[in-house]
Amino acid sequence: MVLDILVFAAHPDDAELSMGGTIAKLIREGLKVGVIDLTKGELGTRGSSEIRLKEAEEASAILNLTHRENLSFNDGSIKVNNEYLYKVVSRIRKFRPQIVFAPFFNDRHPDHIGSGLLIKEAVFFSGLPKIVTEDNGRIQMPHRPKKLFYYLLTYEVKPSFIVDISDTFEIKMKAIKAFKSQFYNPNSNEPETFISQPNFLKYIEARAKVYGFKIGKDYGEPFFCEEEIEYDLKVLINNGEKK
Repeated sequence: MVLDILVFAAHPDDAELSMGGTIAKLIREGLKVGVIDLTKGELGTRGSSEIRLKEAEEASAILNLTHRENLSFNDGSIKVNNEYLYKVVSRIRKFRPQIVFAPFFNDRHPDHIGSGLLIKEAVFFSGLPKIVTEDNGRIQMPHRPKKLFYYLLTYEVKPSFIVDISDTFEIKMKAIKAFKSQFYNPNSNEPETFISQPNFLKYIEARAKVYGFKIGKDYGEPFFCEEEIEYDLKVLINNGEKK
């Protein structure tokens, strides 16, 4: 199976929280999008790894993902090492995406930082013939995606670009709310966390509105790229721009 876009996330729900609207938008445009969660989120204060896997399945159906899987790396231990690196390289070569998304490499959660650095190295090494990986006993061909884009979780950085998600914002929020165990529930007896605070989902909406305002739209999602990005001015002209 070849995918157009491959999104890597440290934990189930990271992809939905940070770029769920963009995923839904890309899928609406006919692209094949896959999400690979690196861990099951077993260290999470609320819920369990089994519950989160089921919630991820529900969110995947809402987004209409082409593929989703979990690599079952140890939660809380995402670092660059050969075991993790070769597994990620193998997935990149298996699905051969043109674009890869990863968590921005500076964040409050150490796993987000580790994931961003891990994916960066994997994207590079997946293109080297002398890095040998196998899939079902067969040697894989090298493949290097054209671009690596980072999505933002908690910390802010000046984005390289912002995607208009006005038409898919409601899908994003529905996919986020599929992870019921992680967010505010007045009937829950589990401890409160950073993301289970009553105002957290309001913050997600407010942030999307702020980034949307920056590009003259209702809702937006920010992304960062370490490389320069070619931009076609005809697209801007044809779509129009609010002054």
